[in-house]
Amino acid sequence: MSQAVQALDLVCAAGQARIEYQWVGPQQAHLPVMVFLHEGLGSVSMWRDFPAQLCEAAPCRGLLYSRPGYGQSQALVPSDSWGPDFMHTQALQVLPALLDALQLHQPVLLFGHSDGASIALLLAAHAPQRVRALVAVAPHVFVEDKTVAGIARLQTEPLRTQLLASLARHHAHPTQLLDQWSGAWLAPEFRAWSITETIANVRCPLLAVQGSDDEYGTMAQLDDLVQRTEATEWMEIDNCGHWPHRDHAPQLLARACAFLQRLQGDMTCN
Repeated sequence: MSQAVQALDLVCAAGQARIEYQWVGPQQAHLPVMVFLHEGLGSVSMWRDFPAQLCEAAPCRGLLYSRPGYGQSQALVPSDSWGPDFMHTQALQVLPALLDALQLHQPVLLFGHSDGASIALLLAAHAPQRVRALVAVAPHVFVEDKTVAGIARLQTEPLRTQLLASLARHHAHPTQLLDQWSGAWLAPEFRAWSITETIANVRCPLLAVQGSDDEYGTMAQLDDLVQRTEATEWMEIDNCGHWPHRDHAPQLLARACAFLQRLQGDMTCN
């Protein structure tokens, strides 16, 4: 069961913004909370029904939110923080402030996709007391040529026009979002971005997932992640692109639920 989308005024070191969020799945207070962190151009509405399905099966309480400047959330004021450290800003300032504002002081589960997976890894590495376990789908731990080329293609016509039309159904300011996000990724200084050393500090149970035909990354991301973390399970999905939760939902649901069931003695998947 999904509740209505709500909003709260968030204040953190990076600035302040009004953030949209939504609770999905069962809402019994004793259940653990799983926070869903969307992709680089994602939002609350773009998750569709996957979070609710996973939370019903796990079971757990699901929390979705749109990062500042995404969906119907306002951009950060005074700064949008779209430099090379924009994912660090989201992981170390915005997300902890959101958890505090919602009084989520116990460790949470994280489910991150793409940029959201990188943000989840950063929080788990820097604030291990806040993260119980995490699922990282198509994570970025360093910058690949394939990723940069894929994002650059989005700026060419007619792809850009088509993408903006699609984003307009989910985002209040699609052009600004696309330009800021792609501008950050395509900036020359971003090529040196890497969290490979940082993720060695991730100690919580971790399931890493990658599609074999991902348009924006390769299995090298998972190889690095598995080598540098202690508690990693990994899953490669054949004939799968960048959105396993959309295109291979039953397979991902089964594996994620089994992962949670093995790790959480009080969680039984239905």
